[in-house]
Amino acid sequence: MFNTWSWVIWLVAAAVPAFTLRNPLYLALVLAAAGLVYFSLGRTSAIGRSWGSFAKIGLFLFALAIPINALSIHTGQIVLFHLPEGWPIIGGPITLEAVIAGAVSGLALFTILMVFATFNAVVDHYQLLRATPAFLFQAGVVISIAITFVPQMVLSAKEIREAQRIRGHRFRGIRDLLPLIMPLLASGLERAIQLAETMEARGFGSAVEPLPPRRALAIQIGGLLALIVLLAGLFVTAYFVEIRTWGWAIVGLGVAGLLATFRLQAGRVRQSRYRRPAWHGRDVLVVAACVLAVGAFMIARMAMPEALYYSPYPPNALWPPFQPVAGAALLLLAVPALAAPEALELKP
Repeated sequence: MFNTWSWVIWLVAAAVPAFTLRNPLYLALVLAAAGLVYFSLGRTSAIGRSWGSFAKIGLFLFALAIPINALSIHTGQIVLFHLPEGWPIIGGPITLEAVIAGAVSGLALFTILMVFATFNAVVDHYQLLRATPAFLFQAGVVISIAITFVPQMVLSAKEIREAQRIRGHRFRGIRDLLPLIMPLLASGLERAIQLAETMEARGFGSAVEPLPPRRALAIQIGGLLALIVLLAGLFVTAYFVEIRTWGWAIVGLGVAGLLATFRLQAGRVRQSRYRRPAWHGRDVLVVAACVLAVGAFMIARMAMPEALYYSPYPPNALWPPFQPVAGAALLLLAVPALAAPEALELKP
């Protein structure tokens, strides 16, 4: 439906505000965009059916963050009630500001989880694995397996539970979970063995050409030097404001060195492609919307940071600030739901 790189760019564009913002209004917009994308595109896939389980986990984290923050942070002017001062950590005033701050942190965790759950539901994992750079093919396989592990376990648990319900088994408590856990572990081990046998049968790792010892050592030393240059550039930009331009130049030099090292490592791997994924006009639209969303967000963050920052603690107000332009930019993350072929066919 969409190119894999379109979804990767969408993930980055949605994850940047989800990780960096603590304003509930903007987080709600990112969450709404991710939900709209899932309900438009991700409900038909088998792995996408586990989205509800991720939502339950996110709601649990949201509910857990509120009491943890309220019981551990005793700052604020609006006191709801007091706990005995002698109680370690939780003793003291419980304030409304701490409750709101915990709810905002929980909403941020929930949004991050839903963004990744939506990406997991809509992306083609096989195309994602093929899109992995050649020098990261081993890490790409590991990441691909890790991404699909939890959804596959959730699907297996649902299938086992439905089969046991048909046989008359009812879950009434923790003791009744044993007939679910044991088949789930057995199916997970069986899936792991089948995956290992499949990778061995297809010659995983055999396409890597061994390097001469001197060249391998040169690549390792070059990568280490590039990392040192990159860290030095970041150190200069962080602690020497008057020469920050030189610091960014050093950072660019370090990044160029790393890319050159990766290029040399990629030459060891032989890759063959039967058919390259197509790139359609809707992919261009999605990428343009994501770039515009991230660009507008970064400009707003530099030009008016007070419109994005939120903290309920004094002297700030309890109601978060909101900038309509930044909010409209975040709504561009819902463009994949509008640009999908099914959505386009419905238009007159």
